[in-house]
Amino acid sequence: MSNIADDVTQKQSQLTSAGVTILGSTGSIGVNTIDVVMRHPKRFRVVALTAHEQVDRLFEQCCQLHPSKAVMVDQVAAQRLGEKLRDAGVQTEVLSGVEALQQVATLPETGIVMAAIVGAAGLLPSLAAVRAGKRVLLANKEPLVMSGDLFVSEARRSGAQLLPIDSEHNAIFQCMPPGYTTGRAHQAVRKILLTCSGGPFRSVSAAELSRVTPEQACAHPNWVMGRKISVDSATLMNKGLEFIEACRLFGVTPEQVKILIHPQSVVHSMVEYADGSVLAQLGNPDMRTPIAHALAWPERIDSGVRSLDLLEVARLDFERPDIKRFPCLRLAQETAEIGGTAPAVLNAANEVAVAAFLERRIAFTDIPVVIERVLAEVPISREPDLDAVLACDSRARATASRVIHGLDYKPVRGMR
Repeated sequence: MSNIADDVTQKQSQLTSAGVTILGSTGSIGVNTIDVVMRHPKRFRVVALTAHEQVDRLFEQCCQLHPSKAVMVDQVAAQRLGEKLRDAGVQTEVLSGVEALQQVATLPETGIVMAAIVGAAGLLPSLAAVRAGKRVLLANKEPLVMSGDLFVSEARRSGAQLLPIDSEHNAIFQCMPPGYTTGRAHQAVRKILLTCSGGPFRSVSAAELSRVTPEQACAHPNWVMGRKISVDSATLMNKGLEFIEACRLFGVTPEQVKILIHPQSVVHSMVEYADGSVLAQLGNPDMRTPIAHALAWPERIDSGVRSLDLLEVARLDFERPDIKRFPCLRLAQETAEIGGTAPAVLNAANEVAVAAFLERRIAFTDIPVVIERVLAEVPISREPDLDAVLACDSRARATASRVIHGLDYKPVRGMR
């Protein structure tokens, strides 16, 4: 990809009236994106919205925004949505299937694509948007975790802009030096300090973790997120995936990324420079801040987020993560060192394990057990192409399902 600061004026003029496609509009990121877009109706217009099977919520969004296209991955859900929109007199074309996600991600009238589909399902539509040269707002970290160098190289070839939406990566992006290029190390950057709230179980003992219920794992103390991401935050796998993503987005080695537990979630991340300076981005824990930043970059627009009151915050604490109690973080860091398809195996195993936990088929502490066994069994390809990544993802999921089936799990009543 060309220097991300190149041709700012040209890109800005193109994006001022550009249409927006939101992949995953019914999730928390999608809902927050719509909130920001609606605050600036003269600047942004929604071209397409997508969801998996939440018909009623997508129907409401279509009635509100009147996109030209809406996609539901589930065909039955798409038929229901089409009927409801026709009855309401809303002239939005309804498409269905995975291929339709790629179609709306590459529409000529779309300049900005919010990639907010959770999990590996977001890889192909996000990659399609990159290949089409769009401004891609990466809320879904899995494409970079799974395909790494392939994803970044495609962005360089097409001239696409990759702007991170995760609060931590967006903070790092804001703190990077002028001339920073996606995926390439900058000589002035010594270290990235990646912050982590610690999740809901930061002070919980290892014994108590074995009794965690899905409801407890989804109750994040600072952020409002979907169930899968909430569980990832509770196991610290979310930070592990962000660790891998940071290496690939910012062209740094795993040794250059340091994770800090920061319970207040006010300092979203920091960049340490060669001269000893450390730049930090601070703000209230609200995803509308990074969304607004990426939508309007390099300008700043109102996001609807309240001002940060440091006197109210009063203190900022930092501590080391405990990888013994939270082995998912260790596993992610190890796969970042291995590279190749190892992160794709990690991600696939984690998705299957988290789904099993949410369905009460395994314990919270079984999640890293499943992942570690899958990593030990599935062969790693060192320089994979897209087909190899997808094949590895499929094999890891099948292996994870087999491992889960062999576990002897008895449901628990939860922590007190």
